[in-house]
Amino acid sequence: MTERSVAPRARTSSPVPQERLRILLVEDDEGDAFLVRELLDEAEAPFDLRVATSLREARGMLRGVQCVLLDLGLPDAEGIDGLRKLLAVAGSAAVCVLTGRSDEHLGVASVAEGAQDYLVKGQVDGVLLTRALRYAVERKRADENAQRLREVELRQAESARLERGLLPQPLMSTDQVSVHTFYRSGRAMGLLGGDFFDVVQVGADKLQVIVGDVCGHGVDEAALGVELRVAWRALVLAGVPDDQILASLEQVLMSERRAREVFATCAAVTLDLSRNKAVVRLAGHPPPVLLSGGRAVPVNARTGIVLGVSPRPTPATEIEFSGDDWSLLMYTDGLIEGHTGAGNERLDVEGLCGLLDEDAARQVPLPALPAWLVGRAEQANGGPLADDVAMLLISQGSGR
Repeated sequence: MTERSVAPRARTSSPVPQERLRILLVEDDEGDAFLVRELLDEAEAPFDLRVATSLREARGMLRGVQCVLLDLGLPDAEGIDGLRKLLAVAGSAAVCVLTGRSDEHLGVASVAEGAQDYLVKGQVDGVLLTRALRYAVERKRADENAQRLREVELRQAESARLERGLLPQPLMSTDQVSVHTFYRSGRAMGLLGGDFFDVVQVGADKLQVIVGDVCGHGVDEAALGVELRVAWRALVLAGVPDDQILASLEQVLMSERRAREVFATCAAVTLDLSRNKAVVRLAGHPPPVLLSGGRAVPVNARTGIVLGVSPRPTPATEIEFSGDDWSLLMYTDGLIEGHTGAGNERLDVEGLCGLLDEDAARQVPLPALPAWLVGRAEQANGGPLADDVAMLLISQGSGR
């Protein structure tokens, strides 16, 4: 007995249920309106059809409608002018022109004005009419999605331009030191976070420098960071005494923050280039790192309380640079809070100094050193750093 192989039956997929269309027919001829309904019934298409006999009546029936079939010969609207009037109030509804005029130029003009299709009475059956309506609805949706995407892209581009404009340019003319900056927001799709920095030269040999960090890295924190930076620059240029600047900055913070729990940390340094000295003030901020004599060490400065919690003077620490070759690295804690392994150990200030003491770091040109540090911190972290990162590298001579 010979066995016969039987081919398996092909599986027939169940048809996808069609969306029920809500259609508004704007037609003053009862016979043509009846014909349209018959064509849709013939195609067995799921639809809800409403009829308006004038443009004025149609305006009050557009709510919830997905597609409008418009006759171009209405009592109160004629030709392209009637189409324009309907398009002005149609909102998200697709508009198809359905007319007895077999005029190709009129059809092209209708589509150019914004209609999704141009159909001639007597030249379409039920299947073609139904298909045209569905295609029109999908084209309208695609157009709206493309428009929304374009608007989002334009807003993002505008925000990016504004954010780039809010990043500071060091206000200095001296050539005794060089300043290299780095900034990267931890906010998704953002160029600006809650971190801020600035450099202002006061007189021939004096530089005021600040690096700060508003807690959080959202839009509100970014805006507050910009306010604090601008306020700090204004205070410096106004000649406010050094020991009063951070106190005044704290007043700005407390008046502009969105909630009482918002605070900021900052490191402010006054550089006296003629005396090769600096005064460091830390308000809850990690200390700057000094690169000199081939080594990287944190500045041994007293740390005061963060700004915005319990207003009090920020202690000042005077440091003296040995020799004419040094760099002062100021940064925000986003750089040092990344992990350095599988556990909870962080890079911290000690780890940052370790990176700067590596032989590879000594081969990196000073302008590229901040970006190199971020790359090494991310390598140790096993991925991108979560917080904003701002850095200022101020160098004299060879810089190390």
